[in-house]
Amino acid sequence: MGAVASLLAMDRTTLTAALKPLERRGLLKITTDHDDRRARLLELTPQGRKLLARAAPVWKRAHAAVEDLLVQGEPDRLRKDLRVLS
Repeated sequence: MGAVASLLAMDRTTLTAALKPLERRGLLKITTDHDDRRARLLELTPQGRKLLARAAPVWKRAHAAVEDLLVQGEPDRLRKDLRVLS
């Protein structure tokens, strides 16, 4: 879970809280790593993968619409500045 939390720029506690509703809805399965009992493994269920496949194009269109509102070159600068802040 640490790698996912890092990727999403959030702490593990926040990630755990965000994942619980997804697990309850049957979109995500959280299991214990057999090699390291302290670690948790995340796996999308078939239902979760299906929903992700439907959501990804919507996410891409929304991001493209936001980038279209920014001056040319500014989306890259915005991403860079946000990485610095995080």
